[in-house]
Amino acid sequence: MPLTPLDIHNKEFGRRLRGYDEDEVNEFLDQVIKDYESIIRENKDLQNQIFSLQEKLDHFANIEETLSKTIIVAQEAADEVKHNAKKEAQLILKEAEKNADRIVNESLVKSRRIALEVEELKKQASIYRARFRTLVEAQLELLSQDGWEALENRNQDNLLVEREREANEVY
Repeated sequence: MPLTPLDIHNKEFGRRLRGYDEDEVNEFLDQVIKDYESIIRENKDLQNQIFSLQEKLDHFANIEETLSKTIIVAQEAADEVKHNAKKEAQLILKEAEKNADRIVNESLVKSRRIALEVEELKKQASIYRARFRTLVEAQLELLSQDGWEALENRNQDNLLVEREREANEVY
């Protein structure tokens, strides 16, 4: 059990012949009591400070732990967002590629269909030109035949016959 200032104050020493001066001893003990009380108070203050500082240290340790966990959670969330963004970007890219392929395929089909239509139109134009050429050649042949003059004469004969009929009807 530790010594208290009261123990020092109440301590009495036995007397002997040729012992220490009692007033000097009492004065010294009073000084020891004051110093001892001062040290005890200082010790209590230091213990209170230690307790307060320990509480602060514990508080800051909790804050540090919480911040550390928060940083870890934030990092994990950032990694997850990054991962999800990459997935979404890949999906968008695949969708864009599919659309591009579809557009290219549709364009190829249209160009093939137009090319076939152009070929068909060329064939029809060629056939039309051949028929027109044949028609024009036939007409030229008709014009160049002697029968044309006969046809003209026949038309004139028919006109004369009709005029005579008209004249007969008038009389």
